[in-house]
Amino acid sequence: MPKDPQTALEIILSGTQQVTPLAELQRKLQLNRPLKIKLGADPTAPDLHLGHAVVFEKLRQLQDLGHEIYFLIGDFTARIGDPTGKSQTRKPLTTQEIEDNAKTYLQQVGKILDQTATKVVYNSHWLGNLTLNETIKIMAKTTLAQLLAREDFANRLENAQSIGFHELLYPILQGYDSVFLQADIELGGTDQTFNLLMGRQLQESFGQEPQVIITLPILEGLDGVNKMSKSLNNYIGLFEPASDAYTKIMSISDELMWRYWLLLGGKTTTQITQLQQDVAQGNAHPMELKKQLAYTIVSKFWSDQEADAAHAQFTAVVQQKDFSQVATIKIELTSPCWIVDLLRATGAIDSSSQAKRLLAEGAVKLDGQVITDFKATVAWQVGSLLCCGKKFVAKLS
Repeated sequence: MPKDPQTALEIILSGTQQVTPLAELQRKLQLNRPLKIKLGADPTAPDLHLGHAVVFEKLRQLQDLGHEIYFLIGDFTARIGDPTGKSQTRKPLTTQEIEDNAKTYLQQVGKILDQTATKVVYNSHWLGNLTLNETIKIMAKTTLAQLLAREDFANRLENAQSIGFHELLYPILQGYDSVFLQADIELGGTDQTFNLLMGRQLQESFGQEPQVIITLPILEGLDGVNKMSKSLNNYIGLFEPASDAYTKIMSISDELMWRYWLLLGGKTTTQITQLQQDVAQGNAHPMELKKQLAYTIVSKFWSDQEADAAHAQFTAVVQQKDFSQVATIKIELTSPCWIVDLLRATGAIDSSSQAKRLLAEGAVKLDGQVITDFKATVAWQVGSLLCCGKKFVAKLS
C-alpha cells in the first residue's frame, strides 16, 4: 500500500512545476489505495532521452510510493503527431515507422521504472476500435473555441498558417485516453498542460472524477536554449554509449549545469545555492562539479561501472591527451575521401553545415594535421586518429 499521505505529498511535490489542483491530490492520497498514474509517450522517434527522464524519475517515485503506473505508448495518436510547440503540420508517420520506434521504448524506460510493476498499454487498442458514432460523441464534449484558445493553434491562426483538422483531434484523443484508463493522475512536461487539462475536462464530461495533473519542468538541451529534442540534435539519448553521454554532459555550459543538477542530479535548490557560493568564493571549481554531475547521471541511468569507464576515458583523452583509450570506429569508406564524408561516417557531425563551421574554426584534425578546406580530399588508414571539436576523438578502422 502507498506510504502515509503527508510523506507521499512531500515526495511528489519535490521538483514538480505545478500540481492542478493541489487540494484534489491531497484528497486522493487520503484514499489509502493505489492510484492510477498515467504517462503517455508517442513513438515519433526511436530514442528516449534525458529530457524524458525528468518525467520518468517522478513516475518512479510514484511507483515506489505504491501506486499503479500506466505507461501509455501512443501508437494511434502518433499517426497524427502532437502539435504542441509546432508552427506547422507534422509529417504523418507510417504504421511501420511507429512500430519500429516503439520497439525499444519499454527497454529504455526500464532504465528507470520497475518493468515488472509497470502496466504498458497502447492507445490503438481502444482508439482504433471507436466507431464513427462513438467518435462524434467524444468530439461533442468540447468546442472549436476551446481548441483554438490553445497557444500553438492561436499563433498559427494569427499568422495565417494552416491547421490540419486532424491536429485539432489530437488533444481530444489524448484526453480520451484518460477516460478509458480512468486515470487518477497524469504526468507530463509543462508544454503538455493543455492536453492534460483536456483529460480532466473529458473525464468530467463522462461522469468520472477528473485526474490530477502533475507537470514537470522542461529540460533544456545541450544548447542551453531549446528543450531537449532529437530533431534539434541537442539531446542525450538513454541508449547512447555511456562515454558519449558523459562527454556531452561535460560540454554543457556552467550555467546550464545547475539546471541539470536540479532536474537529474538529485540536488535541492538549497544545495545548489551553496555550491554556487562555493564556486564564487573559489572553494569549488565548475569543471570538477561538472565531472561529478556527469558521473552522477551516467551512474544513475547506465551503471556505476560505465560511469567509472566514461570518467577515466574523458580524463585520459580530453584532459591528458592520452589517445591510447580512444574508441575505434569502423567505417565503410575508401581512402582518399571527402573530409565531410569521413566526418559523417564516424558520427562526428550531423550536417554539412556543422562540418563547414568546424573546419573553418580549425577544429578538425586527421593524424595531427589541421584541415580547414571544406572541399578537401583526405587520405586515411587503419589506426588514423580523427579529432573534431573539443570532445570527439576516434581511431579509424
